[in-house]
Amino acid sequence: MTFRVNASLHQILESFESEDSLLPVVVQDHQSKEVLMLAYINRSALERSVETGKATYWSRSRNELWVKGESSGNIQEIVEIAYDCDADSFLYRVNQKGVACHTGEPSCFFNIIHSPGA
Repeated sequence: MTFRVNASLHQILESFESEDSLLPVVVQDHQSKEVLMLAYINRSALERSVETGKATYWSRSRNELWVKGESSGNIQEIVEIAYDCDADSFLYRVNQKGVACHTGEPSCFFNIIHSPGA
C-alpha cells in the first residue's frame, strides 16, 4: 500500500471549522492492522499528536485533551497519521503498548453482532 504526503499540517488543520470542532479518528495497530478504537480529535489534539508522537484525543465525557495511556500506561506511539479524501476523518497507525480498550480488551471492537460462517 502506498501513501502520499500531499498536504501540510496547516492545510489539514483548516478541516476543523473551529477549535471546538471534533473529527473522528480510527486507531489501527501498525503491525497487526487490527482496528483498536475510534476517538475524536480537535485541532489541539492533532497538533499535540504530531508534536509529541503520542496519540492525543479529545475526551467528550471529560471535555479535555487526553493522551492515551497517560494514566493507564497503555500508550499509543504514533507511526503515521493519515486522513481521508474529504479531510474530515483521520487514521492513526500506532504501536500499541498494552491494551487499547478501557475494559482491558486488546481492542474496543470485541462485541460481535454478526459473523457469517462462524
